[in-house]
Amino acid sequence: MMVKLLSSVAALLLTTHIQAESAVAPTPSYLMPLAEKAVLTDLIQVNDQLYVAVGDRGHLLLSKDSTSWTQVQTPVQSLFTSVYFSDEKHGWAVGHDATIIATQDGGQSWQLQQFKPETDKPLFDILFADANNGIALGAYGMFYRTTDGGKTWLDEFHLELVGSEDQEYLKELQESDPEAYLDERSSVLPHFNRIYQHNNVLYLIGEAGFFATSTDFGKSWTRHPEFYNGSLFGLTMTPKNSLIAVGLRGHVFRSTDLGQSWQQIQLAQTATLNSVLTDSAGHLYLTGNAGTLLVSQDDGVSFSAMPTQDSKAILNAVAVKDQLVLVTEAGIRTLAIKKPE
Repeated sequence: MMVKLLSSVAALLLTTHIQAESAVAPTPSYLMPLAEKAVLTDLIQVNDQLYVAVGDRGHLLLSKDSTSWTQVQTPVQSLFTSVYFSDEKHGWAVGHDATIIATQDGGQSWQLQQFKPETDKPLFDILFADANNGIALGAYGMFYRTTDGGKTWLDEFHLELVGSEDQEYLKELQESDPEAYLDERSSVLPHFNRIYQHNNVLYLIGEAGFFATSTDFGKSWTRHPEFYNGSLFGLTMTPKNSLIAVGLRGHVFRSTDLGQSWQQIQLAQTATLNSVLTDSAGHLYLTGNAGTLLVSQDDGVSFSAMPTQDSKAILNAVAVKDQLVLVTEAGIRTLAIKKPE
């Protein structure tokens, strides 16, 4: 069973030893007075008057101004890892126990769409093309798709995402022992950590340098050669069309040809990096463990450290006007963005 160490939130989210829930039936989250100071893992700015943050124990918080937050009850106490909205009304959150919850009223109420503690696996990310078509993915190659807004989620397996050395083995096993083939499928795929869309291209990253792309919303994929042998946790496209990928031990990679080739960016620190984002001015920010927060003003060619309040792990952030709103292992923090001189 996984030990939850607050000093290493990335390990809590991405370890291969996933905590199993003892109860099969879901238990609604508790409304806690200090929920905004608990472990929070992801947030999204839906519009100028709706911000949503998620985290441990089924916590989900809403804000109209990114400053004052109100907790909303959810159907589970699982740790949430990602939240996504396709429009102002329709949103989803995913997490441990292969959990998926959804809202149709802008986050005021949430309904359970999937809860599978028997899988002993977490979902790590979710993405929707519109209010009906979505993808949820996570540990050990978990991949679910919906075409009806999440009323039904169907498991998918994409052979093209398997390493070339395992593809022939699976093909032979499927013919000789179909039952063993189904069991083996779950052991040959890496963790899918993050899915990102830019224009009509999906970018998928994961452990052991896994990197793949799709141009048909994940119906078919191209797996690209690994450019790093460690896990990747965050990916974004800059306003100047550079792809930035971040991961374990402070590794940062930059691509100016849409992922065909990558250049490693050297940093002075080695803390694991959890996410990457941009602001309206085109500045690039990296968040990471041990209070790591870095900024680039040259399209990711170089980064400098930004001072933070403490050494708490920062899991993600959004840029709101002249501030960064951070979700951390100690809750929500805000940090003023210093304008360049």
